[in-house]
Amino acid sequence: MGGRGASTGISIFGKVYGTEYKSIYRKENIKFLVQNSKEAVKTPMETRTRGRVYVMLGRKSNNPVSITYYDGKNRRMKQIDLTHYHNGKKPHVHIGYVHDENGNRGLTIKEKRFVRHILKIWYNEYRSDVVQA
Repeated sequence: MGGRGASTGISIFGKVYGTEYKSIYRKENIKFLVQNSKEAVKTPMETRTRGRVYVMLGRKSNNPVSITYYDGKNRRMKQIDLTHYHNGKKPHVHIGYVHDENGNRGLTIKEKRFVRHILKIWYNEYRSDVVQA
């Protein structure tokens, strides 16, 4: 979950695995992350956990801004952007390891359901856990 080189443990930029992001909440195989650096929010390129889904949170809003899926080799395969338009679609999906290498499109019915599931977890379960703590 970090440094653009999770499978090797260190990135091409010299960042050690696990130092680029901070996990805020975990439910099922979904992790909600914030980026540690002040640069533009980037999603993890790779993961060490098979089937993991990462939800990136906005720096200012602390709300979900993107959802990232990974393939059988634990490399990013698609990203759903929730907060901005692309080709007139909001939310929209970018397909491929590199952000838009295989194009983009609107969401499928299954993806729309999953986005609702993510938002329900974040706004109902996480927020209620924080209030009770």
